[in-house]
Amino acid sequence: MLRIHIRFSISLIALILITGCEPKPKSNIDNMIVKGRIEGLRKGKLYLQKMEDTLLVNIDSTLVKGTPNFSFETPIKTAEIFYLYLDKEDGDSLNDRILFFGEKGTIEINTLLKTFDSSAEIKGSKNQKLLQEYLSFNKKFNEQNLELIEGFYKAQLKRNSKKSDSLQQKIDNLLKRRYLYTINFAAQNTDQNIAPYLALTEVYDANLSLLDSIAVKMTPEVRNSKYGIEFVNYLEKRRSTEKK
Repeated sequence: MLRIHIRFSISLIALILITGCEPKPKSNIDNMIVKGRIEGLRKGKLYLQKMEDTLLVNIDSTLVKGTPNFSFETPIKTAEIFYLYLDKEDGDSLNDRILFFGEKGTIEINTLLKTFDSSAEIKGSKNQKLLQEYLSFNKKFNEQNLELIEGFYKAQLKRNSKKSDSLQQKIDNLLKRRYLYTINFAAQNTDQNIAPYLALTEVYDANLSLLDSIAVKMTPEVRNSKYGIEFVNYLEKRRSTEKK
């Protein structure tokens, strides 16, 4: 009986050791740390926000008092758009929100109080770097578009139909260029979540074949991300609608 008991105890210990050494299944949720500095801020409340369905919701908040430094930590499944909102209690909600692409790891945001959104320098996200590259192009497009629209309305006021028709054609061509650039940019970065994000927010009404050129190139990881799933579902709905 003693030998049986000893053997049983040894077996139990061995089983515990083996079980303890087995790797635990990895969770599909990681943490994102958002930290940084708002130069010039002495007092205010910061909110970390994101879109859920069609609503902008607060994920976390922190009171900034006496120091311009801040820090948030939140679980994140896949890379997606977040917002850093500063409530300065001045009754003006303009220029108080910074949009950024969040992902697991550390995101650093440094900015100035007076030019909160326009001065923001954001580091730590590959998707954010690509987003900034795209927004730089988009800014140039918007400037050209506004210039053409201004000229178009001036020509209409002067009843110069020849010039207004010419400017309208330039506006249409510029829009086509923007669409093609966006689709090409997304198609070249289908290993990043920015690809389905741009497809959903910037060119969702483009030709299905052009949108498919993005979808077919997406990596499995991107396809299973928040925006990847939304993009694939959107394409399926459009196909079923356009068949009717």
